[in-house]
Amino acid sequence: MQHPLFILAVLFSIIILCEWLNRHTFFRKVGTTLMVILVAAVTANLGIIPSASDAPPLYGGIFTYLAPLSIFYLLLGVNLKDLKEAGLPMIIMFGIGAVGTASGALLASFLFGESALLQEYLAPFAGMMTGTYIGGSVNFNAIALEYNMMQEGAFFAGTVAVDNILTALWMITSLAMPIVLQRYFPRKEIKMYAEESGKAEVEAHNELEWVDPYQLALLGFLGILALWISNTVADWLKEIGIQFPSILVLTTIALILAQFPQIQKIQGAKLLGLLSVYLFLAVIGAFCEFAALSQIGELAMLILGFTTTVVLVHGLVVFGIGALLKQDWSLIAVASQANIGGASTAMALAKSLNRPGLMLPGIMVGSLGAGVGTYIGFLVAKILGA
Repeated sequence: MQHPLFILAVLFSIIILCEWLNRHTFFRKVGTTLMVILVAAVTANLGIIPSASDAPPLYGGIFTYLAPLSIFYLLLGVNLKDLKEAGLPMIIMFGIGAVGTASGALLASFLFGESALLQEYLAPFAGMMTGTYIGGSVNFNAIALEYNMMQEGAFFAGTVAVDNILTALWMITSLAMPIVLQRYFPRKEIKMYAEESGKAEVEAHNELEWVDPYQLALLGFLGILALWISNTVADWLKEIGIQFPSILVLTTIALILAQFPQIQKIQGAKLLGLLSVYLFLAVIGAFCEFAALSQIGELAMLILGFTTTVVLVHGLVVFGIGALLKQDWSLIAVASQANIGGASTAMALAKSLNRPGLMLPGIMVGSLGAGVGTYIGFLVAKILGA
């Protein structure tokens, strides 16, 4: 079924199911975030809703509009002094993760580059995977467009499928790693200012808000206007030769607004943001298309091997150096997820780990990745001769 109303109804039903399971069954230990991805992936692969190869415009709309709006709404309740302690460590770990991603792409190019099947795609492919694992799919698409990779239908579909499968798998890994590592190798958790006061912990567990049409309309106005301004500013900067992602403009607008007490008093922003995140993650799950891999045969295994190498090297570098620095495991995981999945998944991971103080730093470095990932991806492609 390709009708957008049917697809949207299924996506909402997935969220309803996962929220109910999270509240009333032992699945609460898994968390709504992970369940939404997994249930949506199963639903798409069963053919109930479209997956990556026949993605409807609705999915693009969710990525283009809803994902940024989720960041905007959740940032409206954030005070910048939450960066007091975790800002610099998060930036450092994100930078280390980016180095790990680029190193992984170069190593994978060395290991798989001799294959005749992959050789013609090697440089742009390595650039795409570098970009997407330093901030998200916006970098992937920018590099793919530059090298016309979208015209390589089967290869591009297989790459998208692998990318989304590994992004989902890394989300699962990022949820599990801090719990396991903290048990056997305890690390002191970085406490944010709001967490020390007890405020963040209370707010993290209180998702009930009293809203009315006035407040919802006000939030709608603020979100849509801010998104329009951010896209307009980014387009204008592009025209004068400055590449500055719109998500960074949107984040800046949200953070400025969030410093005003009148904005923080508006009810409903947290709920709108959380629902938007779940819809975004459901589409991420729907894009985990296993069938696309079987359609390109041996090349699929090369894509999978290449991409897995990139992610594994990234993980070894970021968690390995983070361990040597005796860094907070949850902080490392959120920084890593900001690399692999971008700002929205980093924010969702911080919430799932019950570390609300890491949400803003995760969003910030994820936004940073959306800015620098494309440049690093192009650099890797150029090194490999593109």
